[in-house]
Amino acid sequence: MEIKEAQKKVDERINELGGYWSPLSMFARITEELGEVARAMNIKYGEKRSKNQDDERNLRKELGDLQFTLLAIGNKCEIDIEDALLEKMGADHARDKEVYK
Repeated sequence: MEIKEAQKKVDERINELGGYWSPLSMFARITEELGEVARAMNIKYGEKRSKNQDDERNLRKELGDLQFTLLAIGNKCEIDIEDALLEKMGADHARDKEVYK
């Protein structure tokens, strides 16, 4: 699925559920989702151990939640995430060569 199509599907889902939250509320939500990704990674790859079986986090699911929320923020703020990513991939290429060595 193309990113533009994903943004459209996220928009449809959010509108089915009653509409968008304010940008600051969505920012708080994305930080929550990022924390859940961090927890899942720490359980899977780090020193964190689950306290019980229900505590186990699914990294794939948490990354999906994070991506959904990011696309929702793009929609709310009228930012085409695909264009933003393409711009990042082009404009910062030289700098990124130094960062990701």
